[in-house]
Amino acid sequence: MADPAQALADSSAPTRRFLTFRSDGALYALPAEEVSEIIRIPPAARVPHGPPGLLGVANLRGVVLPLASLRGLLGKPEVGVTPASRAVVLRGAAPVALAVDAVAALVSVDADRVETRQVELAAAEGERLSGAFQAQASGEVAKVLDVRVLLDAAFVPRAQPQRASGPAMSRDQTQTGAARDQRQKLVTFEVAGQEYGLDLAVVQEIVRAPDSVAVVPRAEAVVVGVMAYRDTLLPLMSLRGLLGFGPDAGGKDERKVVVTTVNGVLVGLVADRMRAIVPVEPERLEPTPPMLAARTGGEARVRAIYRSEDGRRLISVLAAELLFREDVMQRLGSGPGAAQLGAAEGDTEQGAVLRFLVFRLGDDEFGLPIETVDEVARVPEQITRMPKTPAFLEGVVNLRGVVLPVVDQRRRFDMPKLQGAAGQRLVVVRTERHRAGLIVDSVSEVLSAYADQVDPAPDLTGQATQLVYGVLNRESAGRIVLLLDPAELLTRAERGLLETFEAEAKQADL
Repeated sequence: MADPAQALADSSAPTRRFLTFRSDGALYALPAEEVSEIIRIPPAARVPHGPPGLLGVANLRGVVLPLASLRGLLGKPEVGVTPASRAVVLRGAAPVALAVDAVAALVSVDADRVETRQVELAAAEGERLSGAFQAQASGEVAKVLDVRVLLDAAFVPRAQPQRASGPAMSRDQTQTGAARDQRQKLVTFEVAGQEYGLDLAVVQEIVRAPDSVAVVPRAEAVVVGVMAYRDTLLPLMSLRGLLGFGPDAGGKDERKVVVTTVNGVLVGLVADRMRAIVPVEPERLEPTPPMLAARTGGEARVRAIYRSEDGRRLISVLAAELLFREDVMQRLGSGPGAAQLGAAEGDTEQGAVLRFLVFRLGDDEFGLPIETVDEVARVPEQITRMPKTPAFLEGVVNLRGVVLPVVDQRRRFDMPKLQGAAGQRLVVVRTERHRAGLIVDSVSEVLSAYADQVDPAPDLTGQATQLVYGVLNRESAGRIVLLLDPAELLTRAERGLLETFEAEAKQADL
């Protein structure tokens, strides 16, 4: 018979609670007080050049947090997500989600059963342990991870503001950017197979068309309806209808809403798809021919014709104020579905309004500050290869008489080659010292955000620390856009090679 005094002593011994889980067949544990919650593995936006063990950044109820892989942190091979996979969200000022193969149990263990003195002898390569105990249910030894030591190798604290407003720019670079912004740019889009453009300065955003809209009863054919936009309602108008074309028979997945202003009222113009951003050379901008300007149809909405690519590509430049009849404009300004302009154009209590060009690489979305983008164009068919150049350098093109190095962004981000490159675009980016074309899978949108809506990037080590400076979390749409610093798209060594190459390329006869 057991000693009653000993039983009483055992029952009063302090106990500890642990969450146990599995990774690569091994049983691990974390103190329960370090765990906030357990969730299914969330979708994550991959961080280019992220440290080992970082799967990406994910959205948890409006909060952006890093998603780390325990397998990766331990140097084990990654496996795909299974029905048993879970993410353990760790407590702390900067929460992190830890992906594990499976969660086992929440157990209580007498404190004196947790071995801490010789624990380093039980640690395998890559493991950092703070203790170990024998699981009563299975008899296995559960290793208590010192998870903060593991994470510190990939996530390091660094001083930064609560919100990121954009990449740091020198005074000279800011002045250069201000001068560059004075040059007119057109954002172009497709309507009924034809290319039209609006001055980028009057475009607030270009966003995806919603799957469904609130239809306005007894509305004209040009009125698509209204959509939710920035806590208000945005009237949607069909560019096909405004320009005198018939309804679109398909392609709804590519439709874009160009948000602009008409007499101080925000209006969404529905286009078939976005095409490009084009810098304007004034001498190539021609007024609308008188014969067309005198007509009363869709041609009357065209303010000018821009002759791009030496006249091989004609862009009809629209004037938003000419798209609507006066009575329609009056109704837009007085109706309940009208979003008034007000503070959307400039600085507000929420900070400056920032605009980003969004492009895609695979399933991931990235954003570049619009002021650093010179233009967006189709990838040229002819790219001149240059010998003895870095692998990331696809070659050079002659863009309107200027030699432009072209970077394959998939190679830069260690991604496989794209199969079927019909939708690829060339994003011409200018930094303080370089100008280069980036080949991306597609360009989708121009997004606006207040400065305080940009979350800081997770604390990372390696090149990703400077490359991703912020995160735009569109929780309602289930999207995360990683904001890139153009000056950090190349490493220091590659920037040096590029400078040498550019100097040599200027002397080459292309």
